[in-house]
Amino acid sequence: MSDESIPEHEPEQGQVPAPGTEQVDPATAWRAGFCAIVGLPNVGKSTLLNRILGQHLSAVSAKPQTTRDRILGIHAITLPDELPSRAQIAYVDTPGVQDGKGPLRRYMQNGALAAANDADVVCVIIDGTDRRGRMPDRLDYEDAAGLRDASRKHPMVIGLNKVDRVGKPELLPVIEAWAKALPGTDIVPISAQTGDSVDVLERVIAKLLPVGPQLFPDDMVTDRSAQFIAQELIREQLYHQLGKELPYACAVQIEAWSERPNGDLAISAVIVVERDSQKAIVVGRGGNRIRELGIAARQVVSQALKTTVHLNLFVKVLESWSSGEAALKRFGYTGGDA
Repeated sequence: MSDESIPEHEPEQGQVPAPGTEQVDPATAWRAGFCAIVGLPNVGKSTLLNRILGQHLSAVSAKPQTTRDRILGIHAITLPDELPSRAQIAYVDTPGVQDGKGPLRRYMQNGALAAANDADVVCVIIDGTDRRGRMPDRLDYEDAAGLRDASRKHPMVIGLNKVDRVGKPELLPVIEAWAKALPGTDIVPISAQTGDSVDVLERVIAKLLPVGPQLFPDDMVTDRSAQFIAQELIREQLYHQLGKELPYACAVQIEAWSERPNGDLAISAVIVVERDSQKAIVVGRGGNRIRELGIAARQVVSQALKTTVHLNLFVKVLESWSSGEAALKRFGYTGGDA
Protein backbone atom coordinates (compact mmCIF):
# COMPACT_ATOMS: atom_id res chain seq x y z
CA MET A 1 0.00 0.00 0.00
CA SER A 2 1.34 3.47 -0.90
CA ASP A 3 2.27 6.21 1.55
CA GLU A 4 -0.98 7.92 0.61
CA SER A 5 -3.09 5.26 2.32
CA ILE A 6 -5.91 6.27 4.62
CA PRO A 7 -4.67 7.12 8.15
CA GLU A 8 -5.66 4.56 10.78
CA HIS A 9 -7.69 7.03 12.81
CA GLU A 10 -10.03 7.85 9.93
CA PRO A 11 -12.77 5.30 9.12
CA GLU A 12 -12.93 4.04 5.56
CA GLN A 13 -15.92 5.01 3.45
CA GLY A 14 -19.05 3.36 4.79
CA GLN A 15 -17.33 2.35 8.03
CA VAL A 16 -19.07 3.45 11.29
CA PRO A 17 -16.75 5.17 13.83
CA ALA A 18 -16.21 3.28 17.04
CA PRO A 19 -18.46 4.44 19.90
CA GLY A 20 -17.00 7.39 21.75
CA THR A 21 -14.72 8.46 18.87
CA GLU A 22 -17.24 10.65 17.06
CA GLN A 23 -16.24 14.30 16.75
CA VAL A 24 -18.57 16.82 18.41
CA ASP A 25 -18.77 20.33 17.03
CA PRO A 26 -18.72 22.60 20.11
CA ALA A 27 -20.45 25.34 18.12
CA THR A 28 -23.61 23.25 17.79
CA ALA A 29 -23.30 20.96 20.82
CA TRP A 30 -24.74 21.41 24.28
CA ARG A 31 -23.64 20.72 27.78
CA ALA A 32 -26.52 18.49 28.75
CA GLY A 33 -27.18 16.08 31.57
CA PHE A 34 -28.81 15.37 34.91
CA CYS A 35 -28.14 17.20 38.16
CA ALA A 36 -29.48 15.67 41.36
CA ILE A 37 -30.44 18.25 43.99
CA VAL A 38 -29.86 16.46 47.28
CA GLY A 39 -29.47 17.21 50.97
CA LEU A 40 -30.99 16.89 54.41
CA PRO A 41 -34.66 17.78 55.00
CA ASN A 42 -35.71 21.43 54.87
CA VAL A 43 -32.53 22.80 53.31
CA GLY A 44 -34.40 24.43 50.39
CA LYS A 45 -34.08 21.91 47.55
CA SER A 46 -37.63 22.33 46.23
CA THR A 47 -37.50 26.10 46.69
CA LEU A 48 -34.36 26.10 44.54
CA LEU A 49 -35.99 24.06 41.77
CA ASN A 50 -39.03 26.34 41.71
CA ARG A 51 -36.77 29.39 41.60
CA ILE A 52 -34.72 28.00 38.70
CA LEU A 53 -37.79 27.06 36.67
CA GLY A 54 -39.66 30.25 37.46
CA GLN A 55 -42.79 28.30 38.31
CA HIS A 56 -44.35 26.37 41.16
CA LEU A 57 -43.63 22.75 40.33
CA SER A 58 -42.42 21.19 43.55
CA ALA A 59 -44.28 21.34 46.89
CA VAL A 60 -42.62 23.51 49.53
CA SER A 61 -43.28 23.84 53.25
CA ALA A 62 -41.45 24.12 56.56
CA LYS A 63 -42.48 20.55 57.43
CA PRO A 64 -39.76 17.89 56.92
CA GLN A 65 -40.28 15.44 54.06
CA THR A 66 -42.68 17.64 52.10
CA THR A 67 -41.05 16.25 48.95
CA ARG A 68 -41.73 12.53 48.62
CA ASP A 69 -40.93 11.89 44.95
CA ARG A 70 -38.10 12.64 42.62
CA ILE A 71 -39.30 15.52 40.43
CA LEU A 72 -37.65 16.42 37.13
CA GLY A 73 -37.33 20.06 36.09
CA ILE A 74 -35.57 21.05 32.86
CA HIS A 75 -33.85 24.40 32.37
CA ALA A 76 -31.68 25.76 29.55
CA ILE A 77 -29.11 28.51 30.04
CA THR A 78 -26.41 30.23 28.00
CA LEU A 79 -22.74 30.14 28.92
CA PRO A 80 -21.10 33.38 27.76
CA ASP A 81 -17.56 33.01 26.39
CA GLU A 82 -17.81 29.21 26.61
CA LEU A 83 -17.96 26.44 24.03
CA PRO A 84 -20.44 24.87 24.00
CA SER A 85 -22.28 28.09 24.79
CA ARG A 86 -25.60 26.40 25.66
CA ALA A 87 -26.54 24.08 28.49
CA GLN A 88 -29.64 22.08 29.26
CA ILE A 89 -29.78 20.96 32.88
CA ALA A 90 -32.24 18.27 33.91
CA TYR A 91 -32.60 18.89 37.63
CA VAL A 92 -33.91 16.10 39.85
CA ASP A 93 -35.43 17.38 43.09
CA THR A 94 -35.27 14.71 45.78
CA PRO A 95 -36.70 14.01 49.25
CA GLY A 96 -34.54 15.03 52.18
CA VAL A 97 -32.32 12.18 53.33
CA GLN A 98 -33.48 11.03 56.73
CA ASP A 99 -33.58 7.75 58.61
CA GLY A 100 -36.96 6.40 59.61
CA LYS A 101 -38.96 3.23 59.81
CA GLY A 102 -41.65 2.14 57.42
CA PRO A 103 -41.95 1.68 53.67
CA LEU A 104 -42.88 5.29 52.91
CA ARG A 105 -39.71 6.68 54.48
CA ARG A 106 -37.70 3.91 52.85
CA TYR A 107 -39.20 4.85 49.48
CA MET A 108 -38.11 8.47 49.93
CA GLN A 109 -34.63 7.54 51.12
CA ASN A 110 -34.10 5.18 48.19
CA GLY A 111 -35.36 7.76 45.72
CA ALA A 112 -32.83 10.36 46.89
CA LEU A 113 -29.94 7.91 46.79
CA ALA A 114 -30.93 6.61 43.36
CA ALA A 115 -31.02 10.15 41.97
CA ALA A 116 -27.54 10.85 43.33
CA ASN A 117 -26.21 7.57 41.95
CA ASP A 118 -27.65 8.18 38.47
CA ALA A 119 -26.73 11.86 38.07
CA ASP A 120 -24.02 13.46 35.95
CA VAL A 121 -23.56 16.14 38.62
CA VAL A 122 -24.69 16.21 42.25
CA CYS A 123 -25.64 19.52 43.86
CA VAL A 124 -25.61 19.14 47.65
CA ILE A 125 -27.72 21.86 49.27
CA ILE A 126 -26.61 22.95 52.75
CA ASP A 127 -28.73 25.08 55.08
CA GLY A 128 -26.42 27.93 56.08
CA THR A 129 -28.61 28.72 59.11
CA ASP A 130 -28.38 25.19 60.55
CA ARG A 131 -25.38 25.26 62.90
CA ARG A 132 -25.53 21.50 63.40
CA GLY A 133 -26.17 20.48 59.82
CA ARG A 134 -24.08 22.92 57.78
CA MET A 135 -20.62 21.46 58.45
CA PRO A 136 -19.08 18.66 56.33
CA ASP A 137 -18.96 16.13 59.17
CA ARG A 138 -22.80 16.11 59.22
CA LEU A 139 -22.68 13.86 56.15
CA ASP A 140 -20.73 11.29 58.16
CA TYR A 141 -23.74 10.59 60.37
CA GLU A 142 -25.51 7.32 59.77
CA ASP A 143 -28.62 8.88 58.22
CA ALA A 144 -26.59 10.83 55.65
CA ALA A 145 -23.65 8.51 54.94
CA GLY A 146 -25.40 6.88 52.00
CA LEU A 147 -25.97 10.27 50.43
CA ARG A 148 -22.33 11.20 51.01
CA ASP A 149 -21.07 8.03 49.32
CA ALA A 150 -23.44 8.30 46.34
CA SER A 151 -22.64 11.98 45.80
CA ARG A 152 -18.87 11.48 45.75
CA LYS A 153 -19.14 9.16 42.75
CA HIS A 154 -19.81 12.20 40.55
CA PRO A 155 -18.71 15.82 40.16
CA MET A 156 -20.14 17.74 43.09
CA VAL A 157 -21.21 21.31 43.76
CA ILE A 158 -22.06 22.62 47.22
CA GLY A 159 -24.95 25.11 47.30
CA LEU A 160 -24.72 26.94 50.63
CA ASN A 161 -28.32 28.12 50.93
CA LYS A 162 -30.18 30.73 52.99
CA VAL A 163 -27.20 33.09 53.10
CA ASP A 164 -29.61 36.02 53.17
CA ARG A 165 -30.31 35.03 56.78
CA VAL A 166 -26.71 34.64 58.00
CA GLY A 167 -23.93 37.20 58.38
CA LYS A 168 -20.83 36.79 56.22
CA PRO A 169 -18.45 36.44 59.20
CA GLU A 170 -20.47 33.43 60.34
CA LEU A 171 -20.44 31.85 56.86
CA LEU A 172 -16.70 32.12 56.19
CA PRO A 173 -15.70 29.25 58.53
CA VAL A 174 -18.41 27.08 56.91
CA ILE A 175 -17.07 27.76 53.42
CA GLU A 176 -13.51 27.10 54.60
CA ALA A 177 -14.54 23.80 56.19
CA TRP A 178 -16.16 22.57 52.97
CA ALA A 179 -13.20 23.70 50.89
CA LYS A 180 -10.90 21.70 53.16
CA ALA A 181 -13.15 18.63 53.16
CA LEU A 182 -13.67 18.64 49.37
CA PRO A 183 -10.65 20.26 47.70
CA GLY A 184 -11.40 21.57 44.24
CA THR A 185 -15.17 21.46 44.74
CA ASP A 186 -17.10 24.66 44.01
CA ILE A 187 -18.94 26.09 47.03
CA VAL A 188 -21.56 28.63 45.94
CA PRO A 189 -23.37 30.76 48.57
CA ILE A 190 -26.98 31.27 47.40
CA SER A 191 -30.46 32.21 48.52
CA ALA A 192 -33.05 30.06 46.80
CA GLN A 193 -35.75 32.21 48.39
CA THR A 194 -34.56 35.52 46.92
CA GLY A 195 -32.73 34.12 43.90
CA ASP A 196 -29.38 35.60 44.94
CA SER A 197 -26.51 33.90 43.04
CA VAL A 198 -28.73 31.08 41.77
CA ASP A 199 -27.56 31.95 38.24
CA VAL A 200 -23.96 31.52 39.41
CA LEU A 201 -24.79 28.09 40.80
CA GLU A 202 -26.39 27.08 37.50
CA ARG A 203 -23.34 28.08 35.48
CA VAL A 204 -21.06 26.10 37.79
CA ILE A 205 -23.28 23.02 37.41
CA ALA A 206 -23.55 23.43 33.63
CA LYS A 207 -19.77 23.47 33.14
CA LEU A 208 -19.54 20.04 34.77
CA LEU A 209 -22.08 18.42 32.46
CA PRO A 210 -20.99 16.24 29.53
CA VAL A 211 -20.89 17.67 26.00
CA GLY A 212 -23.42 16.19 23.62
CA PRO A 213 -26.85 16.64 22.07
CA GLN A 214 -29.80 18.36 23.67
CA LEU A 215 -31.72 15.84 25.80
CA PHE A 216 -35.23 17.33 25.85
CA PRO A 217 -37.38 19.51 23.57
CA ASP A 218 -37.12 23.28 24.09
CA ASP A 219 -40.65 23.57 25.48
CA MET A 220 -40.40 20.70 27.97
CA VAL A 221 -40.22 21.74 31.64
CA THR A 222 -40.98 18.47 33.42
CA ASP A 223 -41.98 14.89 32.75
CA ARG A 224 -44.64 15.07 35.46
CA SER A 225 -48.30 15.28 34.49
CA ALA A 226 -50.59 18.19 35.34
CA GLN A 227 -52.48 15.79 37.62
CA PHE A 228 -49.33 15.01 39.57
CA ILE A 229 -48.50 18.70 39.98
CA ALA A 230 -52.03 19.47 41.18
CA GLN A 231 -51.87 16.59 43.64
CA GLU A 232 -48.57 17.80 45.09
CA LEU A 233 -49.72 21.40 45.44
CA ILE A 234 -52.91 20.36 47.23
CA ARG A 235 -50.77 18.37 49.66
CA GLU A 236 -48.54 21.41 50.08
CA GLN A 237 -51.53 23.47 51.18
CA LEU A 238 -52.35 20.83 53.80
CA TYR A 239 -48.93 21.53 55.31
CA HIS A 240 -49.41 25.30 55.16
CA GLN A 241 -52.92 25.29 56.58
CA LEU A 242 -52.53 22.69 59.32
CA GLY A 243 -48.89 23.07 60.38
CA LYS A 244 -48.00 20.88 63.36
CA GLU A 245 -51.52 19.46 63.51
CA LEU A 246 -51.05 17.75 60.15
CA PRO A 247 -50.43 14.02 60.46
CA TYR A 248 -47.30 12.81 58.65
CA ALA A 249 -49.21 9.97 57.03
CA CYS A 250 -51.50 11.90 54.73
CA ALA A 251 -51.76 11.66 50.97
CA VAL A 252 -53.71 13.26 48.14
CA GLN A 253 -55.18 11.40 45.20
CA ILE A 254 -56.89 12.89 42.15
CA GLU A 255 -60.15 11.00 41.57
CA ALA A 256 -61.74 13.03 38.76
CA TRP A 257 -60.23 15.39 36.19
CA SER A 258 -62.09 16.98 33.30
CA GLU A 259 -61.71 19.99 31.04
CA ARG A 260 -64.76 22.13 30.47
CA PRO A 261 -65.62 23.62 27.04
CA ASN A 262 -64.31 27.03 28.15
CA GLY A 263 -60.93 25.54 29.14
CA ASP A 264 -61.54 25.48 32.90
CA LEU A 265 -60.50 22.39 34.83
CA ALA A 266 -62.82 20.52 37.19
CA ILE A 267 -60.88 18.47 39.72
CA SER A 268 -62.02 16.20 42.52
CA ALA A 269 -59.33 15.11 44.99
CA VAL A 270 -59.33 12.91 48.06
CA ILE A 271 -57.20 13.62 51.11
CA VAL A 272 -56.30 10.32 52.74
CA VAL A 273 -55.51 9.99 56.46
CA GLU A 274 -55.12 6.99 58.75
CA ARG A 275 -57.54 7.68 61.62
CA ASP A 276 -60.93 9.27 62.24
CA SER A 277 -59.31 11.78 64.61
CA GLN A 278 -57.04 12.93 61.77
CA LYS A 279 -60.04 13.31 59.48
CA ALA A 280 -61.65 15.60 62.05
CA ILE A 281 -58.53 17.80 62.03
CA VAL A 282 -58.56 18.15 58.24
CA VAL A 283 -62.30 18.79 57.98
CA GLY A 284 -62.44 21.20 60.92
CA ARG A 285 -65.46 22.37 62.86
CA GLY A 286 -68.42 22.67 60.55
CA GLY A 287 -66.15 21.97 57.55
CA ASN A 288 -64.34 25.30 57.91
CA ARG A 289 -60.86 23.84 57.58
CA ILE A 290 -61.45 21.93 54.39
CA ARG A 291 -63.21 24.93 52.83
CA GLU A 292 -60.15 27.10 53.56
CA LEU A 293 -57.93 24.37 52.18
CA GLY A 294 -59.98 24.23 49.01
CA ILE A 295 -59.77 27.99 48.47
CA ALA A 296 -55.99 28.10 48.97
CA ALA A 297 -55.32 24.98 46.91
CA ARG A 298 -57.54 26.18 44.07
CA GLN A 299 -55.57 29.42 43.82
CA VAL A 300 -52.17 27.72 43.82
CA VAL A 301 -53.15 25.03 41.32
CA SER A 302 -54.76 27.60 39.02
CA GLN A 303 -51.56 29.64 39.01
CA ALA A 304 -49.36 26.59 38.38
CA LEU A 305 -51.51 25.22 35.54
CA LYS A 306 -52.33 28.67 34.14
CA THR A 307 -56.05 28.06 33.96
CA THR A 308 -59.14 28.42 36.13
CA VAL A 309 -59.61 25.43 38.41
CA HIS A 310 -62.80 24.25 40.12
CA LEU A 311 -61.74 22.03 43.01
CA ASN A 312 -63.71 19.68 45.26
CA LEU A 313 -61.93 18.12 48.23
CA PHE A 314 -63.01 15.09 50.25
CA VAL A 315 -61.40 13.29 53.19
CA LYS A 316 -61.13 9.52 53.46
CA VAL A 317 -59.77 7.29 56.24
CA LEU A 318 -57.57 4.40 55.14
CA GLU A 319 -56.07 2.81 58.22
CA SER A 320 -52.28 2.33 58.23
CA TRP A 321 -52.02 3.07 54.51
CA SER A 322 -48.41 4.29 54.88
CA SER A 323 -47.39 0.89 56.28
CA GLY A 324 -48.90 -1.27 53.54
CA GLU A 325 -47.18 -1.94 50.23
CA ALA A 326 -50.44 -2.22 48.27
CA ALA A 327 -51.74 1.14 49.48
CA LEU A 328 -48.39 2.80 48.84
CA LYS A 329 -48.43 1.61 45.24
CA ARG A 330 -51.99 2.85 44.87
CA PHE A 331 -50.81 6.36 45.78
CA GLY A 332 -47.77 6.15 43.53
CA TYR A 333 -45.21 5.10 46.12
CA THR A 334 -43.49 1.80 45.51
CA GLY A 335 -42.66 1.09 49.14
CA GLY A 336 -38.92 1.51 48.78
CA ASP A 337 -38.33 0.16 45.30
CA ALA A 338 -37.81 3.58 43.78
